[in-house]
Amino acid sequence: MRLFVIFFLSVSTCCFSQELKELRADYPKANSDEVITNTLHEKLSSFSNEENKTVVAYKGAVATLKAKFAKGLKNKKTYFKKGAELLEFAVSSNPNNIEIRCLRLGVQENSPRIVGYKNNMDEDKQFLLDHYKSTSDKEVQNFVKGYILLSDLFTDAEKQLF
Repeated sequence: MRLFVIFFLSVSTCCFSQELKELRADYPKANSDEVITNTLHEKLSSFSNEENKTVVAYKGAVATLKAKFAKGLKNKKTYFKKGAELLEFAVSSNPNNIEIRCLRLGVQENSPRIVGYKNNMDEDKQFLLDHYKSTSDKEVQNFVKGYILLSDLFTDAEKQLF
């Protein structure tokens, strides 16, 4: 029985690792592509909120992108609200995860002022600046760096640090 549990955890970790690798590559493209957004949304809908919190954060971020492409104010509001709730859940579950914080910052930076989802931008920006160099995962570093270099929130001097 122990061997089965160890095997299951190893396979789960491997699958999440591959899933995250794909999400890191596809998510930036989804911002301007409705097909990619819909594909990611469909793919992530099968993931439970109790699973890997980074995947949950992507699920939330993709839902907010889905709102961008949705028809009708009610649908836009529903997708965005659900996405923001998932992001907040992921951050509260894992507040020291730089990738989750980066996702939330990106959503808040790009959300319309009218939705009022801009409360944590300074906090998340500072978190990225403070924790980037101590991040050991190169894929996560590349994802965060890619966001920072494209973001309007970071000054040229701050971008030079990356």
